[in-house]
Amino acid sequence: MPQGVSTAPKIPGCNIGEIFDRIATRYDLLNHLLSLGRDIAWRRRVVGRLEAERSLKVVDLATGTGDLLIAMLRDRPNTTEAVGLDLSPKMLEVCRKKLRQRGLTARTRLLCEDVSATSFPENTFHAATMAFGIRNTPDVPRTLQEMRRILRPGGAALILEFSWPKSAFVRAGYLAYLRWGVPLIGRLISGNEQAYRYLSTSIEGFHRPRELCRLMKQAGFIEVAATPLTWGVASIYTGRKAQ
Repeated sequence: MPQGVSTAPKIPGCNIGEIFDRIATRYDLLNHLLSLGRDIAWRRRVVGRLEAERSLKVVDLATGTGDLLIAMLRDRPNTTEAVGLDLSPKMLEVCRKKLRQRGLTARTRLLCEDVSATSFPENTFHAATMAFGIRNTPDVPRTLQEMRRILRPGGAALILEFSWPKSAFVRAGYLAYLRWGVPLIGRLISGNEQAYRYLSTSIEGFHRPRELCRLMKQAGFIEVAATPLTWGVASIYTGRKAQ
């Protein structure tokens, strides 16, 4: 796939922020249902890749309703500052409410910003994370370059994203679920089949793990790797900014 070309499908008259605004209040429930609860364990696997010793300043890009942000603050008390970015104001409202309920607002900031062109200075964070957001960006290479820019030397990029199973049998069932199951469940619970059809087609059309690893290397990351999760339906992508 050519560098700089978006893999995300378009919904006429909508931008990404508006799509997620429409489903913000039901997003968490649907995430858990559509992943059969595996998304919770997947996020914990991401958090487990963070350093546990020194104090960390972390940014969570496309933070959405904040599940990964909350998991970091809960499981890594050495996270002294965590910033969440998202283009959807309503998703951030849900995130803010969840942070207040858990008493986690003191260590967090939420910003409504484009993850591919943030307002942060270079070399700001020890780690940059993103869960189920990279495929929704209009320019994946640019977003990866921005992640690297805002990381400190030696900082880690951790990306959790749906991927493509290697097994033909698993892949066939996964494809059927994406094309018919996801939009149907989305319509029944959220009333918005269009948004969940977008989600399913964005997963189907996204870069395969080998290609995304190549794009991470092109963006300047070293020690790039992809770890498949649950028969390969999702993967954790890791990379580091050189010292």
